Amino acid sequence: MQPQPTQRNRLPSELAPAALDVNSTVIAHYARLTDDFNPIHVDPDFAATTPMGGIIAHGMLSMSLIWQALARSLGQAGRERIELKVRFTRPVRLGDTVTAGGRLLPDASPACYEVWVQNQAGDPVIVGTAQRIPGGAGEMAAK
Repeated sequence: MQPQPTQRNRLPSELAPAALDVNSTVIAHYARLTDDFNPIHVDPDFAATTPMGGIIAHGMLSMSLIWQALARSLGQAGRERIELKVRFTRPVRLGDTVTAGGRLLPDASPACYEVWVQNQAGDPVIVGTAQRIPGGAGEMAAK
């Protein structure tokens, strides 16, 4: 009798990418959706006077791509009870194309993905991990 694959063995080794072209329309829609009209995101004249030197996208807009990559790869049940630990490493600017992805860390227990969002130049804008919180329903599972 062959052993049954473990939950971990059924996890994809890489997350399906999720990408977004960042433009003023996307930022305006996100600002309305979240009621976050911080001028660094929506006012080009103000943003030009800041250390950022111009409009930057909302950080959570980029981070939502990680959740999309997890959903595409693991399904809704696989996203439950996930602890996401991230660090924002550089701003996302108008005209950037950002892509989220991840890879399963081979020796992590419980299962853990290294996750990231990169811009079109391959520069990381977010780095971190997505790890299942042990216990109960919502085990990290393949879709």
